Amino acid sequence: MITSGRVALIAVVVVLIADFMDLLDATIVSVAAPAIMGELGASESAIQWTVAGYTLAMGAALITGGRLGDQFGRRRVFLGGLAGFGLMSVLCALAPNPELLIATRVLQGLAGGFMVPQVFGIIRSSLRPAARAKAFGAYGAVLSLASVAGPLLGGFLVDADLFGLGWRAIFWVNIPIVIIGLILGARYLPESEDGERSRLDVLGAVLGAATAVLVLLPLVQGEEWGRPWWGYAMMAASLVTGGLFLRRGRRVAARGDQPVFDPALLTVRTFSSGLAASTLFFGAVGSFFFLLSLYLQLGLGMSAWETGLAIVPYAAGAIVTSGIGVQFAGRAGRALLISGALVLAVSQAVFLVIVRADAHPGYWLLALPLFAGGLGLGLTAPSLINVILAGVPAKDAGSAGGVLTTVGQIGSAVGVAVLGGIFFAGVDDALAAGRAVADGYAEAFAAILPWQIGFYALAAALMLLLPAPGPRG
Repeated sequence: MITSGRVALIAVVVVLIADFMDLLDATIVSVAAPAIMGELGASESAIQWTVAGYTLAMGAALITGGRLGDQFGRRRVFLGGLAGFGLMSVLCALAPNPELLIATRVLQGLAGGFMVPQVFGIIRSSLRPAARAKAFGAYGAVLSLASVAGPLLGGFLVDADLFGLGWRAIFWVNIPIVIIGLILGARYLPESEDGERSRLDVLGAVLGAATAVLVLLPLVQGEEWGRPWWGYAMMAASLVTGGLFLRRGRRVAARGDQPVFDPALLTVRTFSSGLAASTLFFGAVGSFFFLLSLYLQLGLGMSAWETGLAIVPYAAGAIVTSGIGVQFAGRAGRALLISGALVLAVSQAVFLVIVRADAHPGYWLLALPLFAGGLGLGLTAPSLINVILAGVPAKDAGSAGGVLTTVGQIGSAVGVAVLGGIFFAGVDDALAAGRAVADGYAEAFAAILPWQIGFYALAAALMLLLPAPGPRG
């Protein structure tokens, strides 16, 4: 077990940097989409698949990837996933047409699905409780930073056109990170597993992947499809496959083997309540940045780079309070979670007042609620991760981390689908009524902010079900 010192620091840095890269890639393509469409001649549908294919593949692979790490070694699976992620990044950067770009993005998402869950498992199995809490706090800071760094870095790389690479630079930037991660990881990452070499539950893995796809596919692509009846049928079918997935897990566990996901984890109140709160919380966060980007670029006419700069105050606020969350999580864990969610709700209320008063607000007027929102995210994200995983047995850390991250993906997709539908309907109605473009997008953005406030408020209510003392590791 790693307890302190240079080796521990390097090990944590390696897994967190890799996780940051994955989180970055989940958002950075959205900023580069117009440039990709222009060079490759990609249709709107193809661009949606470039973004959605990564999310779908990631969601389908996370739980299985976590269990593979638990059984066969988290270091081994992490390094394999990192190498695959790097290879697919190269192929994405070299893609000559939309079809190959979509295919390599799907494979990149699969590689990320094997890599990401090991972060939780390596931290849980390698560090003592005090150091573990700090590592999860650092993870929360990474999460906070990555959520806003994607638009900023993507806008810079596309506008700067480094070495004439244009949008392809958003994939090439991964390569030095992957190389450094592989070198340091091979030398410093500890190997950890649960010690039980039971067979991989292939049927459970298939059912879990099918459930994730059946939920995410119509949510992400529903607007493009025109909300057909068979999209709703797919979501209904996910209830069946999800039930079979849980039933399969119980059967495998009953005979003494290791299921892909042990449904007994859902009986841990901290875990189940935390998952519900996470769904709402990250659904609000994910949809906010997606819709804010549309409002700033299509409504206010900002460039990709200007949009990234506008989000900097949010990142600054998140970085400030992430450190506070680490220091006080042990004494005020639940209070931090609730406070952060409520601060985010208030920040959205301030945003609502500003947008309704001025359809074209200036930078510094927007910076106020964005900075406040960042403060709320930094208070909640680090502690939320620690609280949810604190009651999970060490042998299930990887699979539980996979479920947690999958739920975050689903929550974000739900938020984008539901609030995105409201937003686009508002834009169409406003423009059809003869409103100016800026006014139309401002009205549409204002229409989704009360929903945002509701998401955060309900998440805060669910957080009341978590233990009153903060996580103790």
